[in-house]
Amino acid sequence: MESAYTAGSESSSETTERETDGDGSADRDIEVPMRVYKAITVFTTLFAIVTVVGGFVVLDSATNRATASLSEIQPVAALFGVGLILAGAAAYAFSTRFRAEGMGKSKDDTAEGTDNG
Repeated sequence: MESAYTAGSESSSETTERETDGDGSADRDIEVPMRVYKAITVFTTLFAIVTVVGGFVVLDSATNRATASLSEIQPVAALFGVGLILAGAAAYAFSTRFRAEGMGKSKDDTAEGTDNG
């Protein structure tokens, strides 16, 4: 399998490391300064919470607390509520791609021993 990484300035060990990552997460992470990381984390979490809760409120009112018959459901409002829920989930999922300088993932830390003491 050929790698999409063919930059000539990289050493072969770096290319191999990225290829063997499995899920390609090394290419998806975005490294930002700590201040930007904190701002992204705070505001996307706040946005996600507000949109998901708002989406459930709109969906709840569109279906009359899930007691309305099929003919009484407001489909536009219900779809808007589901859209809000999806937008909040997507924003939160996208924000997990950001890493502060020096941060690593726990699965990348192989220096830890397997004993519990």
